[in-house]
Amino acid sequence: MTAAADPRPDGLPATDLDAPALDVVIPVHNEEVALAGSVARVHEHLSTLPYSFRITIADNASTDGTALVAHRLSHEYDEVRAVYLAEKGRGRALKQVWSASGSQVLVYMDVDLSTDLNAFLPLVAPLLSGHSDLAIGSRLSRGARTLRGPKREIISRGYNLLLRGTLRAGFSDAQCGFKAIRSDVARELLPLVEDTSWFFDTELLVLAERAELRIHEVPVDWTDDPDSRVDLWRTARDDVRGILRLGTALLRGSMPLAEVTERLNRKTAAGADGAIGTQVALFAVIGVFSTVAYAVLYLAFRALFAPFWANAVALVVTAVANTAANRRFTFGVRGRAGAVRHQLQGLAIFAVGLAVTTGSLWLLHATTPTPGRFTEMAVLTLANLFVTVMRFVALRLWVFVRPTVA
Repeated sequence: MTAAADPRPDGLPATDLDAPALDVVIPVHNEEVALAGSVARVHEHLSTLPYSFRITIADNASTDGTALVAHRLSHEYDEVRAVYLAEKGRGRALKQVWSASGSQVLVYMDVDLSTDLNAFLPLVAPLLSGHSDLAIGSRLSRGARTLRGPKREIISRGYNLLLRGTLRAGFSDAQCGFKAIRSDVARELLPLVEDTSWFFDTELLVLAERAELRIHEVPVDWTDDPDSRVDLWRTARDDVRGILRLGTALLRGSMPLAEVTERLNRKTAAGADGAIGTQVALFAVIGVFSTVAYAVLYLAFRALFAPFWANAVALVVTAVANTAANRRFTFGVRGRAGAVRHQLQGLAIFAVGLAVTTGSLWLLHATTPTPGRFTEMAVLTLANLFVTVMRFVALRLWVFVRPTVA
């Protein structure tokens, strides 16, 4: 391995221009017993692959002899380096080492090597080819083989179900210690990841998914480490806190994920035909709430205004809320950029909807001299269902359409 110039005190290079294709990071804390054997196994396996590689031992604040073992291994193998971090935290170690690496693909694996190394090549190959942006080993996808106790199985499956229900995660396994990411993607996402511990993986994957990046899943053979010192309940508590923090940030639209997508030159969900099913489902849910809200508002305003004004006011309020909800959830647009334009376009669609519903109301009064309020509401609700379909088409093909990138 070519040594990088001007190494920093922690072992990270100031420049990493001659980095190998793969940088495999093994974060460790008090692992003096297992470290040497694991590094030897990883080195032996990587030596059979047709890619240049480096193994980076990221010692985060060990208090035993881990640092000495890591130092010895860095002299024993040309492809091994040792990095010393003063603060504990797996996420912190990965973020710091990955951020300084010049390799094309950055890999992470646990020191216990619970994941069979035969999954390594399927993990990194799609990233090296440019097919995918991130890759994860999955213990829960079809084809995976997992040996672990019932408690860990229940916690793992429960956690991933929680992610699906709260953050709409589409990946199957957030916390398997076997992941890889392209360095250009890491440079964009890592500054946005706040967690420095076990939630780091989840946060990185959710942000990647929301930025419409491609995540490749590899079914793995995984054997539980009986000597694992992970505090499951403390980790679960911290993960719930992480979900609340990240979910709040995503709801506020404070993450510049659209900009990340554009800088990485990726196609977004609004322009991808494969996303239309999800978009229709989300639009329908928002539409149901909007229709119910419209009916309630109409009845409330009808007590104060004439039917035409009650219809107009109720429709304006629900139209603005509907556009904001679809912008954020259905079409995945985050941040304030373009928000005013989107609302103006939404109001233009509203004007068409107002013409349709007002025309329906006029026709009702023309044919029925004194219709009841609930009859008016029923006619207007049917008219709004038609307007809803028209609204989805207009939002998808006009308001939130994004340029297709090559």
